[in-house]
Amino acid sequence: MTLTLLLILAAAVVLLLYTTLIYNNLVRLKHTVAKAWSNIDVALKQRHDELPKLVEVCKRYMQHEQETLTRVVQARGEVLAAQHAGDARALGRAETALRAGLDRLLALAENYPDLKADRAFQQLAQRISQLEDTIADRRELYNDSVNLNNMRLEQVPDVFVARAFKFRPAELLEFQDARRDVDIARLFA
Repeated sequence: MTLTLLLILAAAVVLLLYTTLIYNNLVRLKHTVAKAWSNIDVALKQRHDELPKLVEVCKRYMQHEQETLTRVVQARGEVLAAQHAGDARALGRAETALRAGLDRLLALAENYPDLKADRAFQQLAQRISQLEDTIADRRELYNDSVNLNNMRLEQVPDVFVARAFKFRPAELLEFQDARRDVDIARLFA
C-alpha cells in the first residue's frame, strides 16, 4: 500500500513538473511574439515620424497631387490606429494602403525634377526605404514567432496545457503586395 502511494505521488510530481515545463515554454513563446510585435511597432513609429516630413517636402513641388498626398496622410493615420489597437489584420490592410500611396507618391516624384533633386527629399526617401526593409525583416521574424507559438498551441500534450490556461493563437501580420510588375512587352510595343 505504501509503495502504491509512493508511485502515485511520484507520478503526480512528474506530471506537475512536466506541466510546468510546458506552461513555461508556452509563456516564453507568447512573450517572443509580443517582443517581435514591439520590434515591428518601433520601426513603424520611426517611419510614421518620417512620413509627414516627406509629404511636406513634396507639397512644395507637387501642387497638383493633393489627392495622393492626402491618401498617404490618411493611410498613415489608419496604420497608427491599428498599431495602437494591436490588430494585426487591420494593420495589414492599413499598411497595404500606405505602401500603395507611398509607391504612387514616389512614382509621381519622377515627374518633378526639382523634387527629385531636393536633398531633403532624397534623404527622406532613402530613410523610408531603409525602414521598409527593416519592417519587412521584423515582420518575417514576427510571423515566424507566431507560427511557432500557434504550432505549439495545437501539439499534444501542449494543447491540453494551453486550453487549461487559456493561451490563444496569435495572428500573422500580412501585407498585400501593392507593387505591380511592370509589363515590359507593353513598354516596347
